[in-house]
Amino acid sequence: MGVPQRRRSKQKNRQRRAHLKIAGPKLTKCPQCQEFTVAHQACPVCGHYKGREAVAVK
Repeated sequence: MGVPQRRRSKQKNRQRRAHLKIAGPKLTKCPQCQEFTVAHQACPVCGHYKGREAVAVK
């Protein structure tokens, strides 16, 4: 079993983890109201999904 020969420095750990940051959700424009919404979910502003009203919005 592999055993580390030396302790990894903070700088090397941070360099290794530099690309592991969390990305935000991908947003798309609603075709009805042109607001940004999360993909594959009903629009929270107008309530439409795939061209029809899915949720009644006040």
